[in-house]
Amino acid sequence: MRIDVAPTADAVVPAELAGVTALVIDVLRASTTIITALANGCDAIVPVAEPAEARRRALAMQNGGALVAGERQGEPIPGFDLSNSPVEFQSPRVRGKTVYFTTSNGTRALLAARAAHAIGVAALVNVTAAAAWAADAGRDVAILCAGSHGRYSLEDWTCGGLVVDRILAAVPTAVLTPAARDALETGRRYATDVGRLKDDAPWARRLIAAGRAADVDACLRLDTTSLVPRYVPHVDKVVGDRQ
Repeated sequence: MRIDVAPTADAVVPAELAGVTALVIDVLRASTTIITALANGCDAIVPVAEPAEARRRALAMQNGGALVAGERQGEPIPGFDLSNSPVEFQSPRVRGKTVYFTTSNGTRALLAARAAHAIGVAALVNVTAAAAWAADAGRDVAILCAGSHGRYSLEDWTCGGLVVDRILAAVPTAVLTPAARDALETGRRYATDVGRLKDDAPWARRLIAAGRAADVDACLRLDTTSLVPRYVPHVDKVVGDRQ
């Protein structure tokens, strides 16, 4: 097994994902929001590139079973039902709904991963379960960090490193790329206290300053769920692992 870590959505090379198990990570906040939504009874998340596409596709569902959600530059999109907030997705209103979801970075990373053999959604809140899911598949693993507008994000890199650490525990013979080794080193620095990312990660500080400290707190928690959502491109949905 070979393990690689991509620092940003822009660094993903779709042609290199054939036959690979991919884990997409956007800790703050898309991955955590998706996991929270599905854990709270959301039927499916559909990642889309642009707000206009989300609106169009939601309107095409005639039974009223759709919501639109997302953000741009960290801010809610005017007219959308929900933003990109794990706290908001704890609401009963998401139960049984299909959510058309568009974000600045996380949904871009999901769409970039479509060529992979299997695609899971990982965050700090499910890091151990996500690593076990990837290790059990027995294929090479590509950990795809969303980053922030083409730049590395400390919280995603840390989470990626923690995934590497847990896969190595299960598969000691796994071969790490230089990027995977770097992420592993970073992950181990935060392994006993991911809460330090509130101070160390620039995007966490920006969200807190914008009044979204509750979201940051919800995202910077380890292993609060064993749910590993799967993105299934041929049906164009992210679904829970029991579906």
